[in-house]
Amino acid sequence: MADARTDMLARISSALAGRAAPAPIPRDYQRSRDFGGRDALISLAAERIADYRATVHQVPVASLADKISSVLAARAPGTMVAPPELPDDWRTASVNWLVDKPDQPIPLSELDDVGGVLTGCAVVIAETGTIVLDARPNQGRRVLTLVPDYHLCVVLADQIVGTVPEAVARLDPSRPTTFVSGPSATSDIEFKRVEGVHGPRTLDVIIVT
Repeated sequence: MADARTDMLARISSALAGRAAPAPIPRDYQRSRDFGGRDALISLAAERIADYRATVHQVPVASLADKISSVLAARAPGTMVAPPELPDDWRTASVNWLVDKPDQPIPLSELDDVGGVLTGCAVVIAETGTIVLDARPNQGRRVLTLVPDYHLCVVLADQIVGTVPEAVARLDPSRPTTFVSGPSATSDIEFKRVEGVHGPRTLDVIIVT
């Protein structure tokens, strides 16, 4: 005897039988634009990320380690979480580091008490000021960037693209993705902005030029 779900689906299939297939949806929208060159793209990304109340720093690659050190010294997080394959020279000696290893993940109870997390990223969308994470080893598990109250993210210049379609084309659809546009915030209650609701309250971004 068929259950209610099977019966319902059979009725729907019967009702739709014989109907013409839907017309194809055109996908001819604009996928990329000329933003005026690489420097202009980086400047746009920095401007849009800052619009979301994140703090943006731009440094040459030779100064990256020093900039990470100075940013963390100013924030004084105490303890920072590092994804399993974070570059060693990103781990400044000014703070205590907890490495989230695949075979020894940091328990949620400990993660809730750390000062922040340092990660790389997958891609950045200049037009929207959005940082995309996809849980690769230099970013770590999704929970690492959702539980701590502070996130420091390093963005390489060649990870910046202009538009959303360009970013999507770079992503692996099988990986878990998180789209970050500024510190976590909501205005659901009486239209008052409250930060730190669904993720980090504070976001620093270092763009490596």
